[in-house]
Amino acid sequence: MKFLLKYMIGVMMFIALIFLLQPTVYSWGFFGHKKINRMAVFTLPPEMIKFYKKNIEFITEHAVDPDKRRYSTDGEAQRHYIDIDHYVHSGEDPFEVVPKKWYDAVEKFTEDTLQAYGIVPWHVDVMVKRLTKAFEAKDYDRILRVSADLGHYIGDSHVPLHTTENYNGQMTNQKGIHGFWESRIPELKAKDYDYFVGRAEYVNHILTDEWETIKQSFTAKDSVLDLERKLNGEFPKDQKYTFENRGAVLIKTYSEEYTDAYNQMLNGMVERRLTQAIIKVGSYWYTAWVNAGQPNLDELLEKKPSEELAKEDETLDKIYQSGKIKGREHQD
Repeated sequence: MKFLLKYMIGVMMFIALIFLLQPTVYSWGFFGHKKINRMAVFTLPPEMIKFYKKNIEFITEHAVDPDKRRYSTDGEAQRHYIDIDHYVHSGEDPFEVVPKKWYDAVEKFTEDTLQAYGIVPWHVDVMVKRLTKAFEAKDYDRILRVSADLGHYIGDSHVPLHTTENYNGQMTNQKGIHGFWESRIPELKAKDYDYFVGRAEYVNHILTDEWETIKQSFTAKDSVLDLERKLNGEFPKDQKYTFENRGAVLIKTYSEEYTDAYNQMLNGMVERRLTQAIIKVGSYWYTAWVNAGQPNLDELLEKKPSEELAKEDETLDKIYQSGKIKGREHQD
């Protein structure tokens, strides 16, 4: 009996060790999403920036709430991506095949199909409309919540691997590349990025603009995959990964040398997409405010987030810490 108990404990420890030594990453990196939202605040005009700077910690910390909700909410996962190449055969242009307007796309492919392969461009458009309504109502909690969430979805739409069925290199023997591109590189390189991205601008047609972002991301996805495949074939195998301490946990991750080499081959792509996301977030916030009639946000400066909002956050964190992800895991 003692032998059996020791054997079972040994097996459990071995399984735990294997789990901990897997490459560990998160969407855009939690770091990346927070950086995008935080820096977007500084693109805003004087009429908005006081309100957003007062609440910059909320906007920053809650930039990752949509990823947390993937553990609590059915239907959340597909808001983060669109597998645009699912809809075409070789040689076809997916941006000619997939209708840009939601109801046209539903009529052509059915809503179930669209939900199955991602809805991020349409959801960004919906979120801008929600933010407009929150501004119109001067709803303090809703402005904060929707602003933070909107920044996340815009950030995701700037990631090339959020636009393809081969979202984690699983079809090309490159599993893990999703987090490598959007998490590990910014984690090591973001301190050197140029965050002077200019001022937020009004966007006349959000949905058209968002589709252009998706097209830019999709155009870059072949380089993301092909360059890593080339590097993997040339780089010493025993130098590709390293082990790092994260708190009390030892994790396996891509080495700094391999990350440096890949980043150089990408020629600044990750920085460009991240900084473009920053100005886009600011511009969409600004557009929603203008569309709401440019309400005076100074009237909200004395307010604070409600207790109800705080309770929602506490509940979400508990589910995230203990729950199981709903929908696909795009980075493991």
